[in-house]
Order: sequence, then C-alpha cells, then structure tokens
Amino acid sequence: MSFITDDFLLQNDTARTLYHEYAKSEPIFDYHCHLPPEDVAGNRRFANLFEIWLEGDHYKWRAMRANGVPEPLCTGDADPYDKFLAWCKTVPYTLRNPLYHWSHLELQRYFDIDLPINGDTAKEIWETGNEKLKSDALSAHGILKKFKVKVVGTTDDPTDSLENHQVIQSMRLDTKVIPTFRPDKGLQVDNPTAFNEWVDRLSEVAGIAIDSLNSFFDALKKRHDFFHEMGGRLTDHGLERCFYAETNEATVSNVFDNARNGTAATENEKEQFGFFLMREVGRWNAEKGWTMQLHLGALRSNNTRMFKSVGSDTGFDSIGDTPQVETMGKFFDSLDQTNQLPKTVVYNLNWSDNYSVATMLGNFQDGVIPGKMQLGTGWWHLDQKEAMTAQMNALSNLGLFPRFVGMLTDSRSFLSYPRHEYFRRILCNLAGSDVENGELPKDMELVGGMVRNICYQNAVDFFGVEGV
Repeated sequence: MSFITDDFLLQNDTARTLYHEYAKSEPIFDYHCHLPPEDVAGNRRFANLFEIWLEGDHYKWRAMRANGVPEPLCTGDADPYDKFLAWCKTVPYTLRNPLYHWSHLELQRYFDIDLPINGDTAKEIWETGNEKLKSDALSAHGILKKFKVKVVGTTDDPTDSLENHQVIQSMRLDTKVIPTFRPDKGLQVDNPTAFNEWVDRLSEVAGIAIDSLNSFFDALKKRHDFFHEMGGRLTDHGLERCFYAETNEATVSNVFDNARNGTAATENEKEQFGFFLMREVGRWNAEKGWTMQLHLGALRSNNTRMFKSVGSDTGFDSIGDTPQVETMGKFFDSLDQTNQLPKTVVYNLNWSDNYSVATMLGNFQDGVIPGKMQLGTGWWHLDQKEAMTAQMNALSNLGLFPRFVGMLTDSRSFLSYPRHEYFRRILCNLAGSDVENGELPKDMELVGGMVRNICYQNAVDFFGVEGV
C-alpha cells in the first residue's frame, strides 16, 4: 500500500479538518501554466505513459542525469518504454525530493495505481497506465474536467495567432482557457538577428509596417488589445531581474533603430530599452485592469555544451543571486508616480529574497485593490514543501496571508494538477499547526474560510476573468 494516505502531510486533527472539509473539493484556478493550447484545442489523447508523464519534463530529466542516466534516455530518441523504465529506476533515488511525492500522487490520482515506482513495478505500471489512457477521462478535456479546473491561463507570445484559443472558445468547455501575453522576445535588442525575426512576425500578425519605435509599440499594443478581446487578463515576464534606467524616448528609439539595422545594443542600452518596454506594458495592463506577473531570478542555460546539444528549457537552469529589490522598487515607482501601476504578482526564485521582496511589495499597496501587490507562490525550484512554507511564512509575517491568490502549476504537463493538492495539504498543515499550537483561534469558519479562499476564490476575485 502506498505511503500516500488520505491524511498525507496532514500532521494534526485541525489540519485534517481544514483539508478534507475546506480545501479538498475546491475547484482549480490555474492562472499560469505552459500547457500547449493546441493540445486543448485538439483534445489530445496520449499514446502511452511516456507522452503524458515524461515528454518535456525537465524536472525529471535533471533527476535522471543525476542518477547517471545517459542523455538519449532523457531528451534523445530512445524507445519510449526504455525512457519510462529509466525514470522508474530513478524514482527510488528521489527520496526526499518533491518528485517522489509528485510522481506517486500522479500515479494514484490519474491511474488509480497504488504501487511504489521502481524498476520492478515499471512494466505493470506501463501496461496498466497505457490501458487507462484509452479512456475519455484521460484525454486533455477529460483531465481538466476530472480535476475541476475552472480556468487555465496559457503562456503565449504576442505574435501567436491565438487560433487554437479561438477553437477552444467555440467548444464551450467547462474550463475557461485564456491567453497570457508574454513579450519577452521583444527585449532581445542585444541579439539583432533574433530580435528582427520576431519584430517581422509581429509586423505581419498585427498588420502594421514596423519602421520606427512608435510603430513597434503600435503593433505590440494592437496585439495586447487582441489578447484582451480573446479573454486575456494577464501578462507574464520571465526576467533575471526588473529593468530600470533613466532614459527617454529619443534614446530608446535610437536603440531600436540600431537593432533593426543589425547593431547589437550594449548592456546599458538593453536596460534602457527593457525598462521602456516593460513600463509601456505595465501602463496598458493598468488601463485594462490586467495583472502583471514577474518571474524573477532564474539563471538560464548554464551548461554551454548541453545548450548547444539539446537547446533551452531542458533542465540546465538554476537559482540566480542577482540583486532584485532596488531596481524592482524603482520600476514600480515609475508606474506608481502616474497612478499606472497594475495589479502585480512577483514570483521570487531565490528564497533569501522573500522578505525584502515582500516588504517592497508592501510599499505599493494602494488602499483600493485588496492584495494588489502579491508575493507569488514558490516558483520552479521552490514549488516544494520547504520553500512553499517559507513563502507563506514571509507573506504571513509581512502582508495579508488571507488575500493570497494561491497555487498554479507553471507546468507543460497535463499530469501536474496534483500539485494543487500538494499545495493545499501543505497550506492546511501550516494553518492547522498554528491552531493546534494556540497561535490561531480554533474557529473553523474563520481559518477554514481563509483556506478555502486561498485555494480558489481569491484568484477569482483578483484576476477578474469573465464568466468564472
């Protein structure tokens, strides 16, 4: 029998009450993820456990490499079962890594398989799981229904046609799937080749000839408007840190023109251009009532040899130690001075910055929108028990924990929805322990209501997605 029981991670009676009576049955508002919209539009069916469990999962690839698994069995063209077997043989070595919890949760919640994952059980799991994948309940649509996912926020480039979103909207699913505007590729003025390829695509999809900084922003704004028409209510930005530089339109225009002519921006020029672009997007967000998400602190593609071999987003990214708070504050202040600072969620990747980031966010709460500036849940390397608890403690000590918008998957996998369960169990154990210790009142409507809201309702109220 699995170690994951009904009371997994729930270490006292109050925690168990909070989870089973207030958290467990709440729907899911997955406001940030990387699910491919084409998989939802096509109601993807998965041929085998490799496709649904291992394809594109750099968390697992990192663990497999650490266990001595050669690259063909991670990102290469090895047989799907051989890759699956290599993963199952790795799982026993993930003890105390969140992958051990996640993998067994996924196996139970999707496939009703209550076996320890290892090399000896791999064949039985493979055969049983593949048979269950034939069911409509494990198609893309079936999974969203099974886990009561009310909203999915995908991550989309401004140049995306959003045709898959249009198909999804015509299906009238119980799950509302909305696009998220992520203009990161528009920051590449230090790489003229990549920048110009992207600007040319932007020009084509927007139907605007881009021959100046003003026409560039006209085209980008037109796409922002289109995302709004398609139900989008959030932007997302993956940055090492916030940009800030004293600059003006003439200077930034010159940086843009040089990049269009093939001259790479200097580090300072990229800072100026990045700040100018991010400030413009922030203003558009404020005007429309959108939320700006800032994913800060990742140090990406550190292994040059493997980057050349297998590309980006394959498991060679880590936590950076870049100073965050000063430029973040100046960026927020540049928008706040004209009352154009949008609702903001900051996902901090270096937990040593939790307290400084939380206090900076507190400087820009506006007394109008409850919880306007949010310290986002533990992100990437921090979406595990210890770091999620640390994030919740920082938010509790320096902000208003009952206003927290809760968990998201930030995943490319349809198998990631048990992460919400994982988060909810950790949340309930944290709050339940406080009650048991006499640090919170034994008032289940008060504390349970907080838990219920963090699981779902706060996100509904905060993000303003229509029809939810």
